[in-house]
Amino acid sequence: MELKDNNYTYQSVIQMDDEKTLSRKFLANVFLWMFAALAISSFFAWEFANNVDLQAYIIDPVTHGLTGLGLLALFSPLAFVLLMRFGLNRISYPVLAIIFIVYASVMGIGLSGLLWAYTLNSVLSVFVAATVLFGVMAVAGYTTSTDLTNFGSLLLLGIIGLIIASLINMLLLHSAQFDYVLSFFGVAIFTGLTAYDVQKLKNIGAGIEQGDATGKKLALMGALSLYLDFVNLFLYLLRIFGRRR
Repeated sequence: MELKDNNYTYQSVIQMDDEKTLSRKFLANVFLWMFAALAISSFFAWEFANNVDLQAYIIDPVTHGLTGLGLLALFSPLAFVLLMRFGLNRISYPVLAIIFIVYASVMGIGLSGLLWAYTLNSVLSVFVAATVLFGVMAVAGYTTSTDLTNFGSLLLLGIIGLIIASLINMLLLHSAQFDYVLSFFGVAIFTGLTAYDVQKLKNIGAGIEQGDATGKKLALMGALSLYLDFVNLFLYLLRIFGRRR
């Protein structure tokens, strides 16, 4: 009986080590894709913000309004996200990866306007602050023993409430002070969502095979989630601390 108990304990330890290894490999793949997407977005944002010829593709030099590409860069990211999420089981991994790369590029073009609206120093400072805050919460989500599952529903409700409040302010109130207050809620929501998503991805990674198409797709979708967490966290921090030109 004692031998069986010892053997069972030994097998349990081995299984836990295997799950931790799988989880680490999965998260490494997730963060690799996320960092790649941020690098792509940063590259396109910088190029379109500083190259006059490229700017003409998104801002009409005569009317100073958005061109067709400018409108596409502004409104298409949501379509890309929906396509990836609802087409996950039907789209092959290589195609999904291409869509993700195109999405990150279009997001970068859309975000280039931030470098026109805010000073470069404030954008860089806020980016560093967002990186530090994101990193702290990612580590917290990975290392905490507290189950954050229940917080997911609350955070989702928070996002819905934030979107509704932002639309009301944009269409009816037009209040800069209200928008400023909403930015603090946005920072709080996406800070918590970062920890929640990292823990969720950690648990997903412990139970899947890394080499198959499903595992690769899930890593890509995990990168999309963390990318959105970081970008939204950065944008709300920029609204609070960014210095406009």
